[in-house]
Amino acid sequence: MTHTLELHGRHIIAGRRVGGERTFRSVPATGPARDFCAGTPELVAEACAAAAAGFAAYAATSRDARAAFLEAIAEEIEARGHQITEIGTQETGLPAGRLEGERGRTTGQLRLFADHIRQGGYLDRRHDPALPDRKPAPRPELFIMQRPVGPVAVFGASNFPLAFSVAGGDTAAALAAGCPVVVKGHSAHPGTGEVVGEAILAAIARSGMPAGVFSLIQGGNRQVGEALVTHPAIKAVGFTGSLAGGRALFDLCAARPEPIPFFGELGSVNPVFVLPQAARTRAGSIARDWADSLALGAGQFCTNPGVVVLPQESAETFARAAQAALAKVAPQVMLTDGIAQAYRGGAARFTANNKVETLLAGQDEGRKAAPNLFRVTAADWLADEDLSQEVFGPLGVLVTVSDEDEMLAVASALHGQLTCTLQLDDGDLALGRRLLPLLADKAGRVLANGFPTGVEVADAMVHGGPYPASTNFGATSVGTLSIRRFLRPVCYQNLPAGLLPADLAG
Repeated sequence: MTHTLELHGRHIIAGRRVGGERTFRSVPATGPARDFCAGTPELVAEACAAAAAGFAAYAATSRDARAAFLEAIAEEIEARGHQITEIGTQETGLPAGRLEGERGRTTGQLRLFADHIRQGGYLDRRHDPALPDRKPAPRPELFIMQRPVGPVAVFGASNFPLAFSVAGGDTAAALAAGCPVVVKGHSAHPGTGEVVGEAILAAIARSGMPAGVFSLIQGGNRQVGEALVTHPAIKAVGFTGSLAGGRALFDLCAARPEPIPFFGELGSVNPVFVLPQAARTRAGSIARDWADSLALGAGQFCTNPGVVVLPQESAETFARAAQAALAKVAPQVMLTDGIAQAYRGGAARFTANNKVETLLAGQDEGRKAAPNLFRVTAADWLADEDLSQEVFGPLGVLVTVSDEDEMLAVASALHGQLTCTLQLDDGDLALGRRLLPLLADKAGRVLANGFPTGVEVADAMVHGGPYPASTNFGATSVGTLSIRRFLRPVCYQNLPAGLLPADLAG
């Protein structure tokens, strides 16, 4: 079936399209601005109540039924592929190819979770048989398995209108776990969110799932987000966004009468360490590849490699090659006016610092951003914590070190990161062995001779890290392990076989 682009501009609450008096107007990169109903705390309460009412029935569905539901969502999204590309390119300025690839990632992770829950390993089932004759005391029969926590709040991300938004990884993981989802759509791409929300609505009807299993609240001010994370029906939160916004919501979750986990992915500079031999033999090629990764998608990736740490002796070669590569990158459209303004402010902060050398000053044009490149010594970097703060966009900083010990000092001083990268050759293995434990303590993913942009959706992926990369160092927001965020273990002691959950009784 081919769908044409027709937007209703309303919320989706438990199977109903709900309007309201408050509206907001989208600010697309191209194409017409559109009006959408704006969320309110009252609408949030309605959606949360519906999620709570549907939780027991949805949690009781079989793994096969939930897997078929996830596959139906993927199919409905694919059926709306043309719509999604049309509205998505208008709202975000992203090219059609990027959105089509992201759509494939979104449907792929839905199907990955469908396969994952069918296999059942995520339940982590364990059984200790009864030992009635054990001395000095008998042992009861014990079963354990993972159970869904309850309704989950998901915040759509600005930089991934599909893969980290309405039907993105957080939603897919929560629905796979057996948790209803209330999504607060991002106001940067409400039309895209609506089309995907309609796909989920169609999948609910096809699969016979409870209506309250999904709701989408569009836009709204800060009070709407606060109402969502503080509603007593919500038992966990998934968030991708800024450090300031995420920390504010995290604090609200912790201050609730019943505190709940807040799984926020917040900020990272994703440092790349170029070790001495690799720097001597291939500084130019590493610099060019790094520049490509830095400028990809106007640098609007949470894994954007914004910092390079390298020996002073090779810094000039690296700097010339990186500068030449970045100078060829034309200004690119950023996702929102606010992101573009914040990027310019971050670049100005570096330009105004007399300890920082400007190698390339980008000439921005309105919502478009051009790369910026700076250089600073490790000593000055370590003395000024502001230099290690994320600037969201194609801004790179070269941190030069005088010796191996100074490189180790930079690694030790890092805050939590999503990724750390080693560029090394065979002669660098000894230093690599010294660096690796430090970097593994700082990051959720450590990679070698590559760049962190491009996060594989797979069983072994970790997309998270120590604070401020994320608010929970034991979790990931990408890969099948992310389902564990929305589960809790329950032990069943001496229950008759007829009372055991189906996933244990079989």
